[in-house]
Amino acid sequence: MMLCRRVLTMALMTLAVVIAMTGGRTGQAQSAAAGQVPLFEADPAWPRIPNDWVLGTVTSVAVGTNDHVWVIHRPRSVAADRRAKAAPPVLEFDAAGTFVRGWGGDNAAYDWPSAEHGIFLDHQNNIWITGSNPSGGLPDQPTDNMVLKFTSTGQFLRQLGGRGKPGGNAETTHFERAADVAVFPPTNELFVADGYGNRRVAVFDADSGAFKRMWGAFGKAPDTAPPAPLGPPPPSTQGSEQEQPEGAPLFANPVHSVRISRDGLVYVADRTNRRIQVFKTSGEYVTQVFINRSESPSACGMAFSPDPAQRFLYVADYGNSRLVVLDRQTLTVLYQFGGRGPQPGQFQGLHQLSADAKGNLYAVEVAPGNRVQKFIAKGFGAPPSR
Repeated sequence: MMLCRRVLTMALMTLAVVIAMTGGRTGQAQSAAAGQVPLFEADPAWPRIPNDWVLGTVTSVAVGTNDHVWVIHRPRSVAADRRAKAAPPVLEFDAAGTFVRGWGGDNAAYDWPSAEHGIFLDHQNNIWITGSNPSGGLPDQPTDNMVLKFTSTGQFLRQLGGRGKPGGNAETTHFERAADVAVFPPTNELFVADGYGNRRVAVFDADSGAFKRMWGAFGKAPDTAPPAPLGPPPPSTQGSEQEQPEGAPLFANPVHSVRISRDGLVYVADRTNRRIQVFKTSGEYVTQVFINRSESPSACGMAFSPDPAQRFLYVADYGNSRLVVLDRQTLTVLYQFGGRGPQPGQFQGLHQLSADAKGNLYAVEVAPGNRVQKFIAKGFGAPPSR
């Protein structure tokens, strides 16, 4: 009897350790053996959009701790003859793809963006939203130089910056068409990928909005040139690999996405320069990786696998319609999947990614795709042949 109790006690202690190490998660990213990679399958039935609503340009996606999914799109981009059926800008779905609620849009209490762009859900279940107008939006409307903070149900909390306010890399109050944000829970700091006009990462207190610090490419001070002109982003300044093996010395426009790993590394997608640069939260440069460098502008959106070590980094390759899977520690590209087209599992304007606690991926596409796709985690195996 004593032996049985001892064995049972040891088994329970082992289970407790496993639960503590995994955070109680049973997602697919726990059991990868050496040489194996996460595998995915597109779910063509996800999500179920109600009321015959129509989506415009779908720009970003965020997943909460309950595996609810928030999607943001641009209702103003819906064709005029269908605009009466445009869905609200922010849509919430449960894990099964059932619609929960929609909200957002113009309001006298805050400057809602004319061209919705980024959405991020922080550790306190607050939603952060950015805008990029007139990039991708309405050229006759003021520039989107704000970042907004809401509860997950759409209650307004705070605005940083404002519509049509002065931009520039030296600005500590406003932005210039900020593309994306991320909040780092240990310090409660807001990191802004700023963006379509500016060329920097800017950091603020997530509660007070107080400015903390900023940096440009390679952790250097942001450049002093004026914001990029309105219109399409300029071509890459990287030059040939022989001339600039480290790539361009400055961020190009747009500085498109920012994500922060649990171990305190800041990943910044420098889309036009086809790379991701990695920093400490202080802004100190660590390393970089090029994504399909010889091809179209690539690194656009990012997500981490949900295992405790966040072993895998997923990158949305905008120009080449591929979803790229990397080993996060080594930044080695493990494999890619997708391809240009309208079918499930293909992409037309792959723009941003997010992952849920089970390892499923959610990918959104701007025009002409104008959709969100769910990729179901199917376990691990050898990298698929390209």
